[in-house]
Amino acid sequence: MDPLDAVLAQVDANAEAALERLLALLRIRSISTDPAFAAECRACAEWHAADLASIGFTAESRPTPGHPIVVAHHRAGEGPSALFYGHYDVQPVDPVELWEHDPFEPRVETRPDGTRVIRGRGAADDKGQLMTFVEACRAWKQVTGSLPIPVTILLEGEEESGGVNLPGFLQAHADELRADIGLICDTNMWDAATPAITTMLRGLVGEEFTITAADRDLHSGFYGSAATNPNHVVARILADLRDADGRVTLPGFYDGVPELDPALKAQWDALPFDPKAFLGTVGLSVPAGEKGRSVLEMTWSRPTCEVNGMGGGYQGDGFKTVIPSKASAKISFRLVFDQDPHKVREAFRTFVRARVPADCTVEFLEHGAGRAIRFPIEAPAFQKARQALTDEWGKEAFFIGGGGSIPVTHMLKTSLGMDVILAGFGLEDDRIHSPNEKYDLTCFLKGMRSWVRVLHALAR
Repeated sequence: MDPLDAVLAQVDANAEAALERLLALLRIRSISTDPAFAAECRACAEWHAADLASIGFTAESRPTPGHPIVVAHHRAGEGPSALFYGHYDVQPVDPVELWEHDPFEPRVETRPDGTRVIRGRGAADDKGQLMTFVEACRAWKQVTGSLPIPVTILLEGEEESGGVNLPGFLQAHADELRADIGLICDTNMWDAATPAITTMLRGLVGEEFTITAADRDLHSGFYGSAATNPNHVVARILADLRDADGRVTLPGFYDGVPELDPALKAQWDALPFDPKAFLGTVGLSVPAGEKGRSVLEMTWSRPTCEVNGMGGGYQGDGFKTVIPSKASAKISFRLVFDQDPHKVREAFRTFVRARVPADCTVEFLEHGAGRAIRFPIEAPAFQKARQALTDEWGKEAFFIGGGGSIPVTHMLKTSLGMDVILAGFGLEDDRIHSPNEKYDLTCFLKGMRSWVRVLHALAR
């Protein structure tokens, strides 16, 4: 007899208890980037290990040079094995004065439109999301005594602070952690009623460069025009990075960037997406970037070059007629498909060096790099997960792209050789990393039910 309906009923019956567990978890101040909260990060890892052990996982909090990593195994079950990844650490709460209540005293609020939300730091990123999966496992265990497939759970404590210890941990424990499919719940739905699986994420190259001219700041009346102004040099370099059609001008930048698969492009074109409304929410109306490309193409499947910061000269109150000795800029490149981040970095540095006047010097500072990643939507696991989400939400789940980067997905692919199903239940207005973070109660409840269905589908 198929136990699916009984397990879904168990989720519904225990919804209040699941919510109380989440609220208890949200009270733990697991801010990974601040050493003052190291003890609370350890406590959070131990909380998860104890909780997972209580439902039959072999679970432990394992030390790293930084914050612990929780590893839990449930080896029983047939069919393909799965590795679920989540992170228990959270962002700092600053500016705390913008919170409407203590960020670590979570509460359930009813909004004017009648929707109920869980308000607190980590509610959506990622404690509420990861607990949807844990609670789905709990329901399966309570009803059947087992899980439909073998499951390993890996919970990181440094995702919000660089994740420097995770790559080495994955390599050292690759044989233990390797599974047939990866599962991550740290992404968004298409909208509040429509589930989605993210199958493409962009890579990233971060670069900072500083132009130095004179050996000190100069009086612009005495040296104006006669002395090179690093602000002008930086401005010219930045202006040269794009042409009039919005294309990036670095030689070889588009190597490894094919045109989008026609079938996927057709699916994206059919999405109920309004570019004017998308830009209108941030006070804009005219799409920038490459001419002839849709907004979804530009944010999901096209590479970018963006100036993230500029500095040089006097920037305090009032006015100071100075020619600065130094000027700098911070640039990020979002990469897609098979672009090589190291080649992009070197092309950028060559591009800059060619535009530095003879009287000036340039220094570069690297800010990380990672490749883009994409997963095969035609693979059976992705089709099964999509159908499971569709069954739960009553609307067809979409395969979508993601404009950002989630480095762990590339690590799981390269270190453990697995594809990853990114099925999250966050919404655009969850205010992650910002004051008054929230997670819709419906997303939490139906997220649990969704994972029950996904596990069932993968087993079949």
